[in-house]
Amino acid sequence: MNAEIIAVGTELLLGQIVNSNAQFISRELAELGVHVYYHTVVGDNPKRLEKAISIAEERANLIIFTGGLGPTKDDLTKEVIANHIGKQLVADPMAMENIVSYFKRTGRIMSENNKKQALVLEGAAVLPNEHGMAPGMFVKKAQHFYMLLPGPPHEMQPMLRKYGAPAILDQLESRERIESRVLRYFGIGESQLETEIEDLIDAQTNPTIAPLAGDNEVTIRITARDQSEEKAIQMIEKMEKQINARVGEFFYGYDQTTIMKELLTVLDKNELTIAAAESLTGGMFQSEMTGITGVSTMLIGGIVCYSNQSKIKLCQVKAETIDKYGVVSEQCAIELADNIRTILGTNIGISFTGVAGPDSLEGHPAGTVWIGISFDDRPTKTYQLNLSGSRIGNQKRTVKYGCYYLLKELENSPT
Repeated sequence: MNAEIIAVGTELLLGQIVNSNAQFISRELAELGVHVYYHTVVGDNPKRLEKAISIAEERANLIIFTGGLGPTKDDLTKEVIANHIGKQLVADPMAMENIVSYFKRTGRIMSENNKKQALVLEGAAVLPNEHGMAPGMFVKKAQHFYMLLPGPPHEMQPMLRKYGAPAILDQLESRERIESRVLRYFGIGESQLETEIEDLIDAQTNPTIAPLAGDNEVTIRITARDQSEEKAIQMIEKMEKQINARVGEFFYGYDQTTIMKELLTVLDKNELTIAAAESLTGGMFQSEMTGITGVSTMLIGGIVCYSNQSKIKLCQVKAETIDKYGVVSEQCAIELADNIRTILGTNIGISFTGVAGPDSLEGHPAGTVWIGISFDDRPTKTYQLNLSGSRIGNQKRTVKYGCYYLLKELENSPT
């Protein structure tokens, strides 16, 4: 079964809300073994919606609609579909009872136009709305299935899971599992990664490989299809090994994780503490770290040492170091990392110093960065970056590089 998702609502086209429904529905359909090849968004216009339905029918046999089931005049989804497939709209007693009950529970006055929400396509299986008023519908006409779901995610999601998914499963002749795994990489560009695995991409059939760049990282989604969930997962794992045999040095985690989460996992596992001295990042490293639950056992504290004076007074960087080498230097990064670790008594000290931009500093162009990582059991390490981009972009990338370098140091340390 191939599906297309049509989200209805002018507010989506205006960018007033994000079409998160399509993402959720696609994920749920993948679990059922249903292929989603197209997402469509159309405004509250009957002619354009009619055309979108006709196009969808040419390329999918399951069309799922979200939105446009409410009580107002611009809620026209079921009216347009009823006209398109030659079905009447009829009042559903259970839906009407649910709507009346909803108003009683919430203590609100029910206006006449709310009765419109109890109208359903004649002959459709009605999908109860346990978190709102407008019911969903599932109906077949000729070779096509049409599913209508409400727009609000808190109504749509439980409806699809509890009632919509079983209705779809009943129509599947065979259930093919679709399994996916996302591999996350940092420190390698999308073009370089794609070049390294180009032959695997060219030869892909099942599983498929999809590289994607975003937020200064690169991800690879591996998707496999099989009747057996176990077999699909085995296919993914085999492909993952082939890919990481080539670019595994840049791999750091799976699916929805972040590089900061992975770093904290390693710190926690090894019972290590850390402190930070931040100049150009202005506390961003610590802010991101404290956004994750449980960090208090690892992050002891840190100092935002933006000025030269604060570096000298708070982080005990020697004045002669700054006079001789400047703050944008390896020597300054080393002293910042070593001193913050000693001052706060941690296992690790990390420092960030450099030029966020847009102007140059000490003759160094914007994007020149030094990161220092001090350990209580091995020599201090330093890393230089030459970044390009906006000021905030340089700061964010610097924090990620700090996480990445420290994570790799810990992973490669002797046990």
